[in-house]
Amino acid sequence: MIALHPEYLEKNGKKEFAILSVEEFDELKSYIEDMEDLLDLRNAKEEEKDLPSISLSEVKNIFEINR
Repeated sequence: MIALHPEYLEKNGKKEFAILSVEEFDELKSYIEDMEDLLDLRNAKEEEKDLPSISLSEVKNIFEINR
């Protein structure tokens, strides 16, 4: 889990903005990008789950690899 230590700016006694260090912001941004990539991968796998597939050994046989 990412440890965040935000500072808050208030307006009329209500929190309006959160300020993070550059390091925490970059870590959070990287984490979000990783999660988006994971969601994209899961969605792609779900979309293609019923499509026919071919094993690596079959591909090697087709292209006569490692013979």
